[in-house]
Amino acid sequence: MSALHLSFFSAFTLSSLGLAFHRTHLISALLCLESMMLSMYIALSMWPIQTQTASATLLPILMLAFSACEAATGLALLVASTRTHGSDHLHNFNLLQC
Repeated sequence: MSALHLSFFSAFTLSSLGLAFHRTHLISALLCLESMMLSMYIALSMWPIQTQTASATLLPILMLAFSACEAATGLALLVASTRTHGSDHLHNFNLLQC
C-alpha cells in the first residue's frame, strides 16, 4: 500500500471514527461526513491518474455534486433544528416526538 492510499484510508477511517464517537453536536457530525466525502472525492480523483484510464473521470464530478447536496441538506437541518430546539446538541433530539 502506497503512502497516498494509506493517507486517504486513514482520513476516511478517522472521519468515520469521529462520527461514531463524537456525537455531541450536529455540526461535528456534519463535519465528519464532509471529511469522509472529501477523502473519497480525492481518492476517486486520483484513481484514473494511477490506472491511466480516462473512463472514470465523470465519477468524481458526480460525487462532488452529491456531496454539495448533502452539505446543503445538512446545513438546512442544522438551522431548522437550532431554531426549533435552541441548540445543536444531539441529545436534545427525540425521534419519537413529532
